Amino acid sequence: MKELSDALRKAIDYAEPKLRAVSDAESLNPALPSGWSRRDLLAHLIDSAANNHVRFLAALLNSELEMNRYNQDGNIKIQTPHEVAWPLLIDLFTTYNRYLAHVVAQIPPGKYEVSCRIIPYEPVTLEYLANDYLTHLLHHLAQIGIAPPKTAAHA
Repeated sequence: MKELSDALRKAIDYAEPKLRAVSDAESLNPALPSGWSRRDLLAHLIDSAANNHVRFLAALLNSELEMNRYNQDGNIKIQTPHEVAWPLLIDLFTTYNRYLAHVVAQIPPGKYEVSCRIIPYEPVTLEYLANDYLTHLLHHLAQIGIAPPKTAAHA
């Protein structure tokens, strides 16, 4: 998982200065047809980091994982990220993901195949779940307007 960890770190290092270049006003403009702004998308990525952190640890501590998916729209509505300072969201996003890159690097090969089921989806392996986390993060960074270069792990 070292390669995946490095790819996550590189994506964050690439995205951080570009996020900081987005003005406060621009961060509030709708970026998706659903009306989500860059600020909403970044808050969603923070939620994703938090939820996947818990998933990764639970999978590492157990022989299998089964958890419900989280309510992403409800989370954004409740958290009202448009009322939080844009730099605070950037700081939390970048710091949390740098820590998560560290956690991913600690996943031993013997745990790659742990079954992880996020209800209502079919089970996947922990390795798949970790790789999918980076794919998800890159997808939303592209929606924000920040598309990091393809990495070896995600070419």
